[in-house]
Amino acid sequence: MENVKLAVIFYSMGGTNYQLSKWAEEGGKEAGAEVRVFKVPELAPQSAIEGNPVWKATVEATKDVPEIKPDDLEWADAIIFSVPTRFGNMPSQMKQFLDTTGGLWAKGKLANKAVSAMTSAQNPHGGQEATILSLYTTMYHWGAIVAAPGYTDPVLFGAGGNPYGTSVTVDQDGKMIEDVKEAVKHQAKRTVTVAGWIKKGNQ
Repeated sequence: MENVKLAVIFYSMGGTNYQLSKWAEEGGKEAGAEVRVFKVPELAPQSAIEGNPVWKATVEATKDVPEIKPDDLEWADAIIFSVPTRFGNMPSQMKQFLDTTGGLWAKGKLANKAVSAMTSAQNPHGGQEATILSLYTTMYHWGAIVAAPGYTDPVLFGAGGNPYGTSVTVDQDGKMIEDVKEAVKHQAKRTVTVAGWIKKGNQ
């Protein structure tokens, strides 16, 4: 059986979700997957970005990361999303992209893909779980298979114990409070494993 193809898709203003995505890429590769990392298109005006040094630095750091296209979703067997929370929901940039997937959905091209999600917020109860669940709502409509981490590895407890997906608290200086690297890698490996089961079952 050919390797599982994993797409890691993020939106990041301060760099946190870009870092989570890089750790997911690392975990996916360790699990034997072919991994591609993508960003969603930015919707904010350039003037807003220019007025925020951290945001501007993140845009610069991710300038070579390709923007996700619907065809990339068709390519993938597994998909991991990483987004900050916006009032307990996903950012508009991610929602805008998901809203372009209707054509693939209508053709059944998104069904049975293994999906998982990660997020960040400035405090532990800032809507992290709700944000992940908001992403999963779209995935249910796709007919995708949600590969949540649950409590399948002790490493999750040290990372805050979110069973829906890795979430991290970011302080006022933009530093991650919890140590989530290994939890992210475990989540990526689990997603790839589930995608492998699905792929094998469909052959």
